[in-house]
Amino acid sequence: MIDLFDKLKMEGGPLAKYAHLPDDYFFFPKLEGEIGPHMTFNGKKVLNWSLNNYLGLANHPEVRRADAEAAAQYGLAAPMGARMMSGNSVHHLQLEKELAAFVQKEDAMLLNYGYQGISSSIDALVDRKDVIVYDAESHASIIDGVRLHIGKRYVYAHNNMENLEKQLERAAKLATEQGGGILVITEGVFGMSGNMGDLKGIAALKKKYKFRLLLDDAHGFGTMGPNGAGAGEEQGVQEQVDLYFSTFAKSMAGIGAFIAGDKHILKYLRYTVRSQIYAKSLPMPLVLGTLKRLELVRRHPELRKDLKNIMHAIKLGLRERGFSLNMTVTPPTPVLFKGGVGEAANMAMDLRENSGIFCSVVIYPVVPKGVIMFRIIPTAVHTMADVERTLQAFSALKTKLDSGFYKEEALVSVTRN
Repeated sequence: MIDLFDKLKMEGGPLAKYAHLPDDYFFFPKLEGEIGPHMTFNGKKVLNWSLNNYLGLANHPEVRRADAEAAAQYGLAAPMGARMMSGNSVHHLQLEKELAAFVQKEDAMLLNYGYQGISSSIDALVDRKDVIVYDAESHASIIDGVRLHIGKRYVYAHNNMENLEKQLERAAKLATEQGGGILVITEGVFGMSGNMGDLKGIAALKKKYKFRLLLDDAHGFGTMGPNGAGAGEEQGVQEQVDLYFSTFAKSMAGIGAFIAGDKHILKYLRYTVRSQIYAKSLPMPLVLGTLKRLELVRRHPELRKDLKNIMHAIKLGLRERGFSLNMTVTPPTPVLFKGGVGEAANMAMDLRENSGIFCSVVIYPVVPKGVIMFRIIPTAVHTMADVERTLQAFSALKTKLDSGFYKEEALVSVTRN
């Protein structure tokens, strides 16, 4: 037997091998200043492509004013208590009503956080007789929710409808034997790859198999569809989505989440989602601030247009320069290279220190070994000048990588400011 903490110090976790890299630089970096395309990192102004502030609402004057006025009126304590006991309000109910209408569902339920919300909702929806079938590239919050399930679960190859059908055949047989049901889970927009979930393909399988569909549309809400109602609206199958989930942390630039669907299912969830029953209600400033954000999403469709203009410009420019971006047709834009961890560190430092461009670099185990991903997040408040500057920087980055520069150079030293 060994001491538990000694074991943890030895193992360290999947990213511990990179702990020698400068603190607050690759992991836990500090971006300072007003949220937007231009912020301060390591004491220098940088062009920032790393925030999911898709519609630019984080510093919208109406949002800032609504947040400030709500905080001044209510503080952060109100309402006190869990929603079920003493933490309800007319504003919470109003937000739920407006969210449900926006995503074309009968009812909606507020959740304090996206991660906890989706995991706890999955836990509440299924019991040991039920079977879960989920996409292989689902977000960690979905995976953790699936792990809570004490029954059987099957994973299908990402967006592969043939493989999904095979898993549904297995699930249908088992669910019939056990007297349970089937829950299929996918995402509207996969935040790392930028791929949209094949919701049309999944909806078509409903004609053959009896299952319910839970959609996590964190990156699609507010950005996709004619009205911003998400990937289901974009693909014309919103009515086939049985439960629609999204967080406020992306296009709404806030905190919290919601799940929407039929009234009788939402009533059940209100009494069974443990992350809400045993947690303090969402504070009033966050509720009122989200109401203002939702109003702006409905009132200003040009924000989505501005986002899409920037999104299309940077994707087109990168593809014209020979970069691999996967099949992304949504805001998240992964730029893929081949290389090791040392090269990734040098490339990121070169971008930040010499080009003044900050975007997240992703390495194994998030992506396969030998793959380097720079994840660009376009927003409505970026400009075409920002796009052109970034395209030039990435072209130079590629030239240096192809020449072996980053492999030969030692890790760039970072000056602390």
